[in-house]
Amino acid sequence: MTPAPQPTALNLPALDPLPPEMQKYFDLCDEKLGMVPNVLRAYAFDQAKLDAFTAMYNDLMLGESGLSKLEREMIAVMVSSINRCWYCQVAHGAAVRQLSGKPELGEAMVMNWRMADLDARQHAMLVFAEKVVKASAEVEEADRQALRDAGFTDRDIWDIASVVGFFSMSNRMASATGMRPNPEYHAQAR
Repeated sequence: MTPAPQPTALNLPALDPLPPEMQKYFDLCDEKLGMVPNVLRAYAFDQAKLDAFTAMYNDLMLGESGLSKLEREMIAVMVSSINRCWYCQVAHGAAVRQLSGKPELGEAMVMNWRMADLDARQHAMLVFAEKVVKASAEVEEADRQALRDAGFTDRDIWDIASVVGFFSMSNRMASATGMRPNPEYHAQAR
């Protein structure tokens, strides 16, 4: 029997030499995270694209929001699980484990979010987010009202949809380019 071909990925740019602004950002990542995430390395070929990606990511995932950082990471993992994006399931699953202090939550989010121990707010959020991933054209006012009834504001609903949209794009880029998660993610927060 012939062995299955091994997947290959687009080559990540070397990290040296980099433009000073990019090097400064990557040094900060290394200092805070202990690594430069491969998703950032993948954008290193173009400072403008890296800046656009990081600006959107930082706004959605780290900026002011009625959603907690954990809730945003939960959405990221659920979207990535539906899209079968290995990179984001691993990287953001690690973030869910870290932020929640519950390794089992990160695992459930990757495998089947409905098996996770969630409160009513989180459940409503993920039901809506899943519908946006799978059938966004079918979202109706009743879907948004269910979120309001669970305590979300219209701004929160915008943020949920924005995180879903961003990770839908990111998942496709990661899968299309064969992006692999940094090995460090696998052991984090276990």
